[in-house]
Amino acid sequence: MRLSCLLPVAALLCVSSVAHADDDGRMWLAGDHHVHSEWSVDWDRSTTPPTPIRGGDSKYTRTRNAQVAYANGLRWMVHTDHGGPGHSRVTRDLAWPALEEARRDVPGLIQFHGMEFDVPGGEHASLIVAPGAGEREQQFGIERDYSRNEPLEDGTRDSGAVMLDALAHMRAMSPLPLMFINHPSRTAKGVGRWGKVEPAELRAWHDAAPRVLVGMEGAPGHQATPVNRGLYRNAGAPTFGGFDQMTAQVGGVWDSLLASGRRFWITATSDSHVNLRDGGRDFDPGEYSRTYVRARPESADILDGLREGRVFAVTGDLIDALEFGVSAVDDPENMSTMGGTLKTRPGAPLRVEVRVRQPEHASAKRQPPPLHHVDVIVGEAAGDGAPRMTVRRFESGEWKLDGRWMTMRWEFPAPANGGFVRVRGSNTAEATPSADVDGEDPWRDLWFYGNPVFLAR
Repeated sequence: MRLSCLLPVAALLCVSSVAHADDDGRMWLAGDHHVHSEWSVDWDRSTTPPTPIRGGDSKYTRTRNAQVAYANGLRWMVHTDHGGPGHSRVTRDLAWPALEEARRDVPGLIQFHGMEFDVPGGEHASLIVAPGAGEREQQFGIERDYSRNEPLEDGTRDSGAVMLDALAHMRAMSPLPLMFINHPSRTAKGVGRWGKVEPAELRAWHDAAPRVLVGMEGAPGHQATPVNRGLYRNAGAPTFGGFDQMTAQVGGVWDSLLASGRRFWITATSDSHVNLRDGGRDFDPGEYSRTYVRARPESADILDGLREGRVFAVTGDLIDALEFGVSAVDDPENMSTMGGTLKTRPGAPLRVEVRVRQPEHASAKRQPPPLHHVDVIVGEAAGDGAPRMTVRRFESGEWKLDGRWMTMRWEFPAPANGGFVRVRGSNTAEATPSADVDGEDPWRDLWFYGNPVFLAR
């Protein structure tokens, strides 16, 4: 990886020109796609088949989770309980009726049917199905036929070939489900030394169903635990600023995926099982981590936003809106925003405009901390296959303040081989997020990451 920092060559904007195509009625909607309930059961294995034990891994009802999420300001949420031997029937016969009840009890929250899918040959992923008449059977069939832990006999589905079969099945479904890989580096053996999820697998899975498997958790859940932040238990392979190493490293795995042209997005989730206040390791949905989707407040458009990359991930209410666009200097009306693609000519001057807003309300912990800096990150595929990276940092004296909005602007030459632009920011002064250590306060180490705009030749 080659990294350079450049000086600005354009003045700050006085008035924003960021615009979103086909944006009628869309707004930033906060949500969480990885939440557990009492239907993440334990198992009595003295019986054949094993008997599910309600509340084994979480004691909360789906209604309780929905109520807390809505009270914390979320507009959408996915219920994602663990699998196990024969768990597909638990999902169909018990968890899905509980979802219907939660929808009646909390109508202001858009709630999706899903599960924490046990990935054959991998670890875990959030599976999300579209609401509708077929949602229960669609979910049931995927879990019954492909979930790694569904069979009574362990290991019979633990192969990459079964995962590719599952993705082939899902890409033929209508409506299409969605999938995000959960905590991808939690089993890593070190920095760049992978465990149950390898970069080659991410590429193969995405290639197999690029409209189904669309990304990964950039910031895993379990952020409330005072040790092993994110439950990344290997001290040699921790999270970095609360984000997975695949996302946090400039020029790392995520950037390599983007530099190859893959539309592969990152999110932030709670992975809520039991709240820290109740003796657990987690924050409630919306208490600390949020995935913002630019969408109309309807399930189909939220799924579309997740699929198309109109998404940013944030912890600790650091920001609650991100307007980010790239345009040609000689054609400023032709602007692409997050998830989009801008046609460019090699070396032609491009303009990046970033606007972020800090919330005025107090977060679950305290008043949101001031934003220290924002990084604009440009990636380009180099001849040796590694992404060539450029970072332009903006600190508080370099952006224009307009109420709660901060605006910054930068011009740079279009990469010769195409590439992408993305943004991130933090309340810390760290040039790059440092490795997380036991005992640190997650509220003092906050970051946001936006998904990219692609640059095509």
